[in-house]
Amino acid sequence: MTAPNYKRTKFSCFFAYLAMSSVFVLPPMLFMTFHEMYSISYTLLGTLVLINFCTQMTVDLIFTFFSKYFNIRKTVRIMPLLTTIGLLIYAILPSVFPQYAYLGLVIGTVIFSIAAGLCEVLLSPLVAAIPSEHPEKDMSMLHSLYGWGVVSVVLLSSVYLFIFGTENWMYLTLFWALLPLLASFFFCTSPIPDMDIHSSEKGAGNRGMGIVLCVICIFLGSAAENTMTNWISSYMENALQIPKAVGDILGLAVFALLLAMSRVMYAKYSPNISKTLLFSMIGATACYLVAGLSTNVILAFIACILTGIFTAMLWPGTLILMEEKIPSPGIAAYALMAAGGDMGASIAPQLLGIVVDKVSTSSFAIELSSTTLMTPEEIGLKVGMLIAAIFPILGTALLICIIKIYSKNRKEK
Repeated sequence: MTAPNYKRTKFSCFFAYLAMSSVFVLPPMLFMTFHEMYSISYTLLGTLVLINFCTQMTVDLIFTFFSKYFNIRKTVRIMPLLTTIGLLIYAILPSVFPQYAYLGLVIGTVIFSIAAGLCEVLLSPLVAAIPSEHPEKDMSMLHSLYGWGVVSVVLLSSVYLFIFGTENWMYLTLFWALLPLLASFFFCTSPIPDMDIHSSEKGAGNRGMGIVLCVICIFLGSAAENTMTNWISSYMENALQIPKAVGDILGLAVFALLLAMSRVMYAKYSPNISKTLLFSMIGATACYLVAGLSTNVILAFIACILTGIFTAMLWPGTLILMEEKIPSPGIAAYALMAAGGDMGASIAPQLLGIVVDKVSTSSFAIELSSTTLMTPEEIGLKVGMLIAAIFPILGTALLICIIKIYSKNRKEK
């Protein structure tokens, strides 16, 4: 019997991950359009982000505890189709029923967020299950596609909205809805390998501790990455006084480009993952500190962008670390890791927003602004960046502990 050819399967995973980036990047780019066209408040628009990540975390947790009840092959094939359905509702309902625009956005967000959660839970273990001489390279390459997707969505969407106007945003959304539809077709015509639903019981105590450490690590890494992803444009525009268009393209797009390139470079050279993660956490800490402390616009600008290099491997690298330290972890472990990453992606950017609001209205910021050239809001943003440095600092300490623990275990064996 001829062994299945999984090249098409691997391509399907890569394409699906690329297509999924639109649901993370496109909505924030359209928030101002929704505010102006449908009079949706900023609070309600921010709630859409919360709905996105809470839905993903719910999916992650469901798979953590109930993965055995799912037909994995069918779920993988349906997953991109849900993204298409969500984006279609997101585009069509507000256009046809503008009086119920927000309801349409909420329904669409919930549906494509379910797909995004499934993507995080299933694509990594699916790629890991495909026979390969260099599985860690495949994992890094998979996650690099998110960065390339962000760059593509930002650039193409910016050009479209500039040429055709924001009032035609719905046609742009329909275009991005086509990509996951193609991904679903690719999965339906590709062989899906067997994936471990349950982790091995060997060394259950040590495995449990190892998974907990990795979940905390991916939480801190995701927090470090997504805080800058969500705030880089606003920080450049308001704290560094850089025009919005420049901040979006040279800020978010270049950040995502460096993120993608760093993951590709890891896939090519595959250095030691523990040392890579430790170096990345230290580098991310330095970037946040420079961004928050430097009064030089160019230096702070460069620090924000370089964060893309240092945070690139913090999410996929922790998955690689888990696979290296805990063989055959099972889908439930991947789901728990995805939940940890989503929690970091939702809590950290919101924390920075709270810090900015509190500091910018404080007497400290008002008094300091009177003796400097900075506004209270600029001071608040800089303090927020310094607070955000806590996540990679804690990540550095955690990785040092993980390296010591597993070095000790090797010596005992």
